[in-house]
Amino acid sequence: MDLSPRARGYIYVVVLIALATLVFYLPRVTLHTVSQVVGFVVFAVLGFFSEIYATWIPIYGGEISSSIAIYLASLFILGPANTVLLVFVTTLSSEVLLRWEGRDTHRSLFAHAVTFNVAQLIVTVGATGILFVVGSVTSLSFTGEHEYVLAVACFVSYALINLSLVTGIVSLSGGRGFLYALRACLRDFGLQYLVLCVLALLLGVLNSINFWYVFMALIPLVLVHVSFRSYMKLQTEARKTFERISRLLDERDHYTAVHSTEVAELSVQIAQEMGLSERDLERVDIAARVHDIGKVAVPDAILLKPGPLDEEEWKTMKRHPEISADLIESLEIYAPVAHAVRHEHERWDGSGYPDGLKGEEIPLLSRVIAAADIFNALTTDRPYRKAYEHSEAVHLVQDMRGADLDPQVADALIRVIKSMKSNA
Repeated sequence: MDLSPRARGYIYVVVLIALATLVFYLPRVTLHTVSQVVGFVVFAVLGFFSEIYATWIPIYGGEISSSIAIYLASLFILGPANTVLLVFVTTLSSEVLLRWEGRDTHRSLFAHAVTFNVAQLIVTVGATGILFVVGSVTSLSFTGEHEYVLAVACFVSYALINLSLVTGIVSLSGGRGFLYALRACLRDFGLQYLVLCVLALLLGVLNSINFWYVFMALIPLVLVHVSFRSYMKLQTEARKTFERISRLLDERDHYTAVHSTEVAELSVQIAQEMGLSERDLERVDIAARVHDIGKVAVPDAILLKPGPLDEEEWKTMKRHPEISADLIESLEIYAPVAHAVRHEHERWDGSGYPDGLKGEEIPLLSRVIAAADIFNALTTDRPYRKAYEHSEAVHLVQDMRGADLDPQVADALIRVIKSMKSNA
């Protein structure tokens, strides 16, 4: 994947700030005592492994690690200068190791990914360390309330800067709105960040008693990390299951798999045309990609029949939206859209299925997917008829406006199709 010029420029700016941060802090590095050296080595090892074994979050296409607790604890115990050096050493080594295999095939991406990931953490720690510099504090002993206040301020600073820098490159690379993506991260991972902050405070407090007590707090830190990785592994395996089901459908009925992808893309365009929020855009995309997955329970004799279905066959076919919803509702990523999937075959005038909802009783996302679904079906060859020309399909959509389709959604669909034709 090639980075856009804006994304590259963003990376270069962050790298320049990181270099300035290193120039400012490295002359202030002080590793004179045994406890400082041992602490540096311990935190370096922990930081390295927390980066190596970061947890992949499929829906965001990014990772979350327990390194925030390690680097905050190092900030509290070793001070900002030593921690900036520590972050530089650990993130550079871990990033190079993680991406080494792709250095030849994706040389530019390798260089940009490594430099940005190292630079953004240096900037995060360095900017947070300014709180120490302003307060003329070298480390925290946690003997007064003001030190706890400073520790909490450091956490807030670290979390906001880190999330903002990462969200910035994600926004520039993927086209997602910055504020929306930042709010989504805070909403979905705020609790994990808070737990890691508490663990960092615990490490700092134990160090104020005796440095060797710090090792006692490493156990809950590791447990938090392992439990979250296990949870996400279960989520990932569940998603892979649905991918395998989609491949199975592709083998049975190639139209279904291709259809779902095309419907998802068109649904997002309709939703954008209607001015729906980015959260709704994400959800309509997710729902549209699995809206027909319940067809896995439909026998081949019905699914692949080269002609109209009889009454009994229609009863079987009409069950697939409910089956689709039942299949996906237990998975966290799909749970918010299960309702939309269930009602994708409802019609504006109440003639649809499975529940005969009408008008605005039908979820908005269902109405959007239904319009994209119908248009894609009209413009695709089916076993029992040839595809309609786009102009004919548009006229049919206009006829369905207020009957099968929500008038506003139908109008948005027509605008999208006309825009696509004019840009072709």
